Amino acid sequence: MSRASSESWASSDGVRVSMRSNKGRDTKPEVALRRAVHAMGLRYRVSARPLPNTRRTADMVFTRAKVAVFLDGCFWHGCPEHHTVAVTNAEFWAEKVRRTRERDGETDRLLSDAGWVPVRVWEHEDPRDAAERVAEQVKARV
Repeated sequence: MSRASSESWASSDGVRVSMRSNKGRDTKPEVALRRAVHAMGLRYRVSARPLPNTRRTADMVFTRAKVAVFLDGCFWHGCPEHHTVAVTNAEFWAEKVRRTRERDGETDRLLSDAGWVPVRVWEHEDPRDAAERVAEQVKARV
């Protein structure tokens, strides 16, 4: 049954409203990282596909340097420091996070095989520290 059907995948109306309000881009950690990278004089594409024929979107893409940056949310990507186990629908969420981590690994392999450098940043990381890591990768490849 599709998510648009009358039977919902959300455990309650409150959860549905909360999930729909989650932003796909321009989150506070993402904007903070972009500002820090921009302040270093680096320019990038936002929310772009590094590999045109692959449905994977990076948060920041440095096309000339072939560096793709992903800012991963602690809950969604299973941060080893901050991931919390969902109380409601625990099995569903555990499987979703497992598949997300699996897809992250596959994305990194696809990018590496195509000559790109994937950079993973956790949402809890200091934006200036993460920007330094990004800048090192970009400058090493330009």
